[in-house]
Amino acid sequence: MALRTFDLLHLTFLSLKGNLLRSSLTAVGVFMGVAAVNATLQVGAIGRAVIEQQLSAREAPQIYVFDEREPLELADMEYLQQRMTGTPAIGTQMWTWFGDEIRFRDGIAEGEISAISRDFLQTSGRTLLSGREFHQSDFDRYRPVAIIDRIFVEQLFGDVDPIGKKVYWANRPYVVVGTMESKLAAYEDQPKGRMFIPISVYQALTGWDKIWAISIRADDLESMQELEKRAIALLEKRSVGGKFMSRNNIEEIIEQKQTLAMVSRALLAVGGIALLVGGVGIANITIASVMERTAEIGLRLAIGATKREVMLQFVLEATVLSLVGGTIAIASVHFITVGVSSTFALPYEFSLQTAGFSLGSALLVGVGAGFFPALKASQLDPVQALRSQ
Repeated sequence: MALRTFDLLHLTFLSLKGNLLRSSLTAVGVFMGVAAVNATLQVGAIGRAVIEQQLSAREAPQIYVFDEREPLELADMEYLQQRMTGTPAIGTQMWTWFGDEIRFRDGIAEGEISAISRDFLQTSGRTLLSGREFHQSDFDRYRPVAIIDRIFVEQLFGDVDPIGKKVYWANRPYVVVGTMESKLAAYEDQPKGRMFIPISVYQALTGWDKIWAISIRADDLESMQELEKRAIALLEKRSVGGKFMSRNNIEEIIEQKQTLAMVSRALLAVGGIALLVGGVGIANITIASVMERTAEIGLRLAIGATKREVMLQFVLEATVLSLVGGTIAIASVHFITVGVSSTFALPYEFSLQTAGFSLGSALLVGVGAGFFPALKASQLDPVQALRSQ
């Protein structure tokens, strides 16, 4: 007569309770393995979230291509714009020489003023918050217009709408036509107020018609190296004898990402070993349980229990130990991570996917470790099993 599911579960819990110390120690082994795996996944997730925060706080990933021997020209930038594919935007900016103060009425603010090409706002990844971008006519007609970021807006205008207002830089008026978000520029630790003006206006004021570098925006971090090689190859083809070099604005973030990947792999390997050790513990307890209960198994088989029921009971014991150890491990790691992330202001959010993967790994190892001893128990001969008593 087949056992009901409830009866089978009841027998499983009675068996585990009968040797509580051994069951507890086995669950602790699973706990350690799952905790190691789950903690590793949490470290990786928090690390990636930190990197995403750093990327969102600064300008879009860009490559700066320049000639070590002499300045470039706008024609070089236009040459790349026509020939390079796979990049959202290519532009340039020039750091200005006339000071870093801008004025509005009685207010004064300090920051960075840059002369930019038409596509540089998109190249930088800064979002336009209000107003408009520069038009081609602004460059062609040398219009003294400006786009300022949120920091300058707050410092100079407060609640006043800056669009259409005049700010003064280097004793010259510039009409604010747009506002943009504030972001960290390359090699900055803190964001500064930024103002963009058309590069043609600045070149007319200074008589300088060269540029120092061409900025190329990358779609993702993985494509940056390829973009660098393509840009340099094109410029070398255009200007024989030039010594072109490149840099990017997120070198330290790329290094952090590589370091995080290596550390995560190492920790995951350690977690996997710990989980396998827990699996060995489950295999040992199952084998010991089969040896101790040989007579019981023979009696159950003799009175009508099926081999499937015998095997299922031992598999259920391994499953319960894996579930208990794994669940407690996931809960413990979660609460520890919440405390650490709150203390150090780290981004953390409980992930069902991570928890499911950790618990699934525990079940896979636990059930796999207990399966063959359980299979061996189900294949015992009832007569020989009863004689072993």
